[in-house]
Amino acid sequence: MGFFEAFMSNKQRVVTGFALLGALLVVGFIDNFFVMWAFLGVVYVVAFSEAQKLFGVDNGSLILYAIALWCVAGIYPYGDDLFVLAGVGYAGAIAFNKELKWDSFFPFIYPTAGMLFILTMYQEYGVMSLLWLLIVVAMTDVGAYTVGKNIGKTPFCETSPNKTMEGVVGGIVVATISGAFVGLSIVDFSVAFLVSAFVAISSIFGDLFESSLKRKAEVKDSGNILPGHGGVLDRIDGYLFAGVVMLVLLRGLV
Repeated sequence: MGFFEAFMSNKQRVVTGFALLGALLVVGFIDNFFVMWAFLGVVYVVAFSEAQKLFGVDNGSLILYAIALWCVAGIYPYGDDLFVLAGVGYAGAIAFNKELKWDSFFPFIYPTAGMLFILTMYQEYGVMSLLWLLIVVAMTDVGAYTVGKNIGKTPFCETSPNKTMEGVVGGIVVATISGAFVGLSIVDFSVAFLVSAFVAISSIFGDLFESSLKRKAEVKDSGNILPGHGGVLDRIDGYLFAGVVMLVLLRGLV
């Protein structure tokens, strides 16, 4: 199949991919907290709604609490702490009202925690940290697909039958090397290498986690808002795990 035929057969996916990349580049170039907060907020609200469906949580009012939480994150300097406070608050609410179920809190764990950590990482380490995260996760996917397609033979796990052990290892290696050089703008090479490796590994399991949710919900995609790609969660699943790991490691190693 030639380039033109490949493009035409995946036209929607390619066009949507370039549109997403363009939006990311514009937001990153502006490099303004309010713009970043608003952009990530839109992503979060859509992802939260998709997560509700995957978890089977039918409570329309939860999205209002999610929006309120994100609004607080815009003015509170430690956004990741809000995730912990939300958990404490909900635990208290369950103790007070026995009709409440923990299932309704699941969307406040996933994708909420990851999005709050990503926002906080931008606040503490700047836009280059998000570029670093973007490169590592993207190269993990690219490396895993390329290596897996060419030499992949050993199944990685039942959750994602298309993944191979060779592909996963290849993706981690490619992402670690790529990320180590991008991370030099923030830390020294040894730390950048270590952080990139663990972030790449975590992105693999972020993807697996969403795959397990979709399999349990018996759906192919988390949504259909992105033509050719599915839902927002389908595009950010790796980042939700990787963002948490990167921020924790940066705080501990820098």
